[in-house]
Amino acid sequence: MNRPIALALCLLALALPAAAADWKRIRIGVEGAYPPFSELAPDGTLHGFDIDIARALCTELKAECQLVQSPFDGMIPGLQAKKFDAIVASMSITEERRKAVDFTVRYYNSPSRFVAKKGANLVVTPAGLKGKKIGVQRATIHDRYVTDLYKGSPVVRYTKQDEVFLDLAAGRIDATLVDSVAASFGFLKVPAGKDFEFTGPAFEEPKYFGWGSGIAVRKVDADLRAKLDGAIAAIRANGTYKRIQDKYFDFDIYGKAPAP
Repeated sequence: MNRPIALALCLLALALPAAAADWKRIRIGVEGAYPPFSELAPDGTLHGFDIDIARALCTELKAECQLVQSPFDGMIPGLQAKKFDAIVASMSITEERRKAVDFTVRYYNSPSRFVAKKGANLVVTPAGLKGKKIGVQRATIHDRYVTDLYKGSPVVRYTKQDEVFLDLAAGRIDATLVDSVAASFGFLKVPAGKDFEFTGPAFEEPKYFGWGSGIAVRKVDADLRAKLDGAIAAIRANGTYKRIQDKYFDFDIYGKAPAP
């Protein structure tokens, strides 16, 4: 081929925008260790509110849905490394995370609370918890909050929230800050949590706790974000969302978005 013509064709190819993905196949990062939102059944299958929402959105979009299990603290790096295309893992929409990824509108919202042993009479302030060991799941909003504000408390970080609950029950930590729904269903309503309770107020400060849980996507995938926004609205309107919600909760998990 004539060199000038070949060069011109190469330059033209570089100038043309890349073909947009049709999103007929979507890989979704999920955790599998955060009941009742996401967990592994004894037979190894994934189930939970997040899992059902992810599948419902794929059905609405007429897309093949592949669930990719990942530790929570590896979710955003995994998304950026293209191990999956979206994250459905109860990830709170925060300004800090928005620096790295984009989010859809929220698909649920619940406040965070401390959990401690009944009768411990903890005062839930930085001064009141001074010297008390606080367990958190690593790389979560709860990790950031206690790290920033509870300077006098040793912070113990775990890969999974289940591990936090195990150490709380064993007395190796004094309290945990966690999503209130996950705490209720994953700990307080099971035998291991019978001697524990919520303590202190509910936390919803947007600076730390964001604007509810949304689906994270890469910043370059605005088209996927728009599709997922539309699918969330659609399943809210056609009754699918409520059917999924009622399978797990006896209250409105969608909740109100915190004020900015």
